[in-house]
Amino acid sequence: MSMTMFGLKAEEGKEGKNGQPSIGPVYRNPIAKNGFPPADPDLSTAWQLFRSAVEKYPGNRMLGWRDFKDGKWGPYNWKTYKEAYEETLQTGSALRAHGIEPGARIGIYGANCPQWIVAMEACSAHSLICVPLYDTLGPRAVDFIIEHAEIDIVFVQDNKVKEILNSECTHAKRLKLLVCFTSLQQEEKDKAVSMSIKPYSWNEFLNMGKENPSEPSPPQPLDICTIMYTSGTSGEPKGVILTHENMTASVTGVDHFMERFEDKMTVDDVYISFLPLAHILDRMIEEFFFHRGASVGYFHGNINEIQEDMMELKPTFLAGVPRVYEKVHEGVLKALDELNPFRRSMFHLLYNFKLKWMNLGHKQKYASRLADLLAFRKVKNRLGGRIRLIVSGGAPLSSEVEEFLRVTSCGFVLQGYGLTETCGLATIGHPDEMCMLGTVGPPFVFTEVRLEGVPEMGYDPLEDPPRGEICVRGRTTFTGYYKNPELTKEVIKDGWFHTGDIGEMMPNGVVKIIDRKKNVIKLSQGEYVAMEYLEKVYGITPIVEDIWVYGDSFKSMLVAIVVPHEGNAKKWADQNGHKGSIPDLCSLQELNQYILLELKSAAERNKLRGFENIKGVILEPQPFEFDKDLVTATMKKRRERLLKRYKVEIDSLYQRLNAAAKR
Repeated sequence: MSMTMFGLKAEEGKEGKNGQPSIGPVYRNPIAKNGFPPADPDLSTAWQLFRSAVEKYPGNRMLGWRDFKDGKWGPYNWKTYKEAYEETLQTGSALRAHGIEPGARIGIYGANCPQWIVAMEACSAHSLICVPLYDTLGPRAVDFIIEHAEIDIVFVQDNKVKEILNSECTHAKRLKLLVCFTSLQQEEKDKAVSMSIKPYSWNEFLNMGKENPSEPSPPQPLDICTIMYTSGTSGEPKGVILTHENMTASVTGVDHFMERFEDKMTVDDVYISFLPLAHILDRMIEEFFFHRGASVGYFHGNINEIQEDMMELKPTFLAGVPRVYEKVHEGVLKALDELNPFRRSMFHLLYNFKLKWMNLGHKQKYASRLADLLAFRKVKNRLGGRIRLIVSGGAPLSSEVEEFLRVTSCGFVLQGYGLTETCGLATIGHPDEMCMLGTVGPPFVFTEVRLEGVPEMGYDPLEDPPRGEICVRGRTTFTGYYKNPELTKEVIKDGWFHTGDIGEMMPNGVVKIIDRKKNVIKLSQGEYVAMEYLEKVYGITPIVEDIWVYGDSFKSMLVAIVVPHEGNAKKWADQNGHKGSIPDLCSLQELNQYILLELKSAAERNKLRGFENIKGVILEPQPFEFDKDLVTATMKKRRERLLKRYKVEIDSLYQRLNAAAKR
């Protein structure tokens, strides 16, 4: 039986010469076998995408939000495409009335909401550059971006106004206008005026635009659409320059991709938006939904109550990072634990039955309708009851969680891979292809992908299996970092963007992420260890909420800082006669030993090698994300800062382990 090829070779690889690394073959999506599909001249800017959607779908529901009334969140309210368009024209006119010229950088700061989108579309209408401001890039990031991007105007959420007007935000004094998504307090207005910033409530600004109408000044495809700042795992945020062509290639590429599947996108599809709009994944999903005349509903702002929003909105599409899905998985396992033994064993029986048929090639919705009816409908209902598609991005999703969702969610589940620098998608998985479990799919429609050797880590794209740094080029690849030609030159070589991620090319042309170029260490016995991969494997252990694995080249053993899962740690304490808060439990040697044993079981289940076993742990009661210095905005660990934080405890742990080994 011949293998289905999902990624096709467009060029052969070549051996490295004169100390240069080997280069693997160039792969493309089958749709782009003979070159990328032609661009649509009528959809070549973000403004054209929005304009054409408004013409086609004026009365469709576009933007949904909930109001807080009488101590509770009400139903979803909706703005139509026509209403959003009118607000966009008014917002753009108000900006032009203040003398804002095409090419100016406009900051948007706050949680996802309809006003965010209106401000963004107003930028596109007048060839202005939208710059999202995002505080989890670190405490000084907003200040840094205002100055670095030379921002004159900020659209801001009411509870973020104080951050902008704070004396520590020293560069706010360069601002001319501050427009609040809702309304401002009198003292905030006074403070802004005292800093020579003109303050406006949302309605005041719209009225200003109504009274001073101005025709849009639409952009060209190669004009800058947005500068999106992303965190490095160290150093200052870097501004990724994305053009209108990048944006539209990303959106229209999804059209091409979806044409070949029988399940079609419709105007009745609904997306629940909770990933930050300041990040590329949510931004591009919303752009695509608007392009297709579908609806986007915003969560009410508390991620712990997202399920309540989902029950109200009943979305058909969910996109999240692995942590979101790990929590869904944990929640279902917890509910299973509480069932009687007969019902629990029935669940597992039905799970294995459906999985078997899916592995034999049956589509998930036909694999076992009985199992869906008896067992998995409840999982689907936890997600609002109408989910058709679940996408995971931002970091690799463990195969265990991915398989679980594929079987139990009654929807398509797939992973994609990309960075801000690739304007979202660089590769994308296919629904209903079990051979893609644990992978991120083949190259995207407008993307070419190849692997480049990393000899110091033992990765060679011309060996079997082909492995190396993932390099990307194509219509969605960024043009460079804003005001940083040195860094641009470092990552874009011969037109190829070097991602820093290590991939393996599967025989069917599909990419699997296995590593990060910088997060590999060589232990003293000469073995290479991939830290992020191990954190994925160990992180799925129920007693573990989060884990940071540490090792260095002068040591032969790995250790870890573990944040215990609060519910499961308390359950362990009850069963073992212990009482107290999480900090109390973290000081218990018995819990430390129990967690070590659980990690050992995870290592055995996942067939890790001996040197990949964790030999000692330090328990940390507080999740890493409580300290914004320790993780990036996309929840990646800042390893140097974690080491600095825990250095004393780690040194002491190694001393104890070495002493024990000598005994």
